[in-house]
Amino acid sequence: MSIEVAIVGAGLSGLTCAQELAERGANVTVFDKGRGPGGRASTRRIEVGGAEVGFDHGAQYFTVRDHAVRPRLEAWIEAGVAARWDGRIAVLDSRGRVESYSDKPRFVGNPGMNALGRHLSRGLDVRCGVEVAAIERGEKGSRLVDREGNDLGVFSTVIVTAPPAQTSALLSSAAPEIAERTRSVHMKPCWAVMAAFESPLDVPYDGAFINDGPLSWVARTSSKPGRRPTPDRWVLHAGPEWSAEHLELDRNEAARRLWAAAVESMGLRHDEPQYLRAHRWRYAIADNPLDDGALFEPDTRIGACGDWACGNRIEGAVLSGLRMASLVSEGRRP
Repeated sequence: MSIEVAIVGAGLSGLTCAQELAERGANVTVFDKGRGPGGRASTRRIEVGGAEVGFDHGAQYFTVRDHAVRPRLEAWIEAGVAARWDGRIAVLDSRGRVESYSDKPRFVGNPGMNALGRHLSRGLDVRCGVEVAAIERGEKGSRLVDREGNDLGVFSTVIVTAPPAQTSALLSSAAPEIAERTRSVHMKPCWAVMAAFESPLDVPYDGAFINDGPLSWVARTSSKPGRRPTPDRWVLHAGPEWSAEHLELDRNEAARRLWAAAVESMGLRHDEPQYLRAHRWRYAIADNPLDDGALFEPDTRIGACGDWACGNRIEGAVLSGLRMASLVSEGRRP
């Protein structure tokens, strides 16, 4: 197969698809408006107390159920870019007490969640800091244009892996049927808070699901394999309803409110954080994900994929990328 493929988005679905197509002989170029590959499998590097440390402020971990992903997980572990996280994961009741513990196998990127994206992008032509603003159909393929109006090239095949709203906008003229399908998927936001402490929080868990109040999840990111253990670092995720209701809240105020919620939900008696900052994920998780795996038009050779097309989760992103690569190779509809 010798085709020119453009992939918009360097998240795990786009990179998986790119890797598969490159192995099959395609010439693949990946464009991403972010600073690095990986999408929401992201790690923020910040200086705290004179040392640079990481926070996994997006995707927290991943599980593997599908047989198609198992060999890839094993390869990632062998390459040292993934490891099992044996942290104590709890479910908290409304008073902050541990209701139960979960022993489900969970895996993380090593030494940060962004290690997965970096690993998948090796050997690929990945161009970060480039925002694709338009896709124009022509006789010889699809032309991509960036935000400044610069010509990014003409490609015989174009795959968009951005969140559904952005995918729909990009494909409204070039692939209206796909645009209509993606428009129906609603993505919920998530406020994330990164907090660091000079001494460890005195709680009997490293991660916890919270079913009451603004927060839905808390995790000691410094407990994950490959991470620097000090200072004690936590990531707090607000639930989708609270995040949507407070979407335009000032970042500092969001951080303060969610830290106050953590004190209450976790039953904490602790000094104020050494470091506290919030990050807003506007498109975090699909409320009504598709089950197609990927969308592809063989006539225009335009497609779309992402975790939102395959049931959410990191594993869903990988499966969606694999499905997209198969459809491109076969040149047919799902």
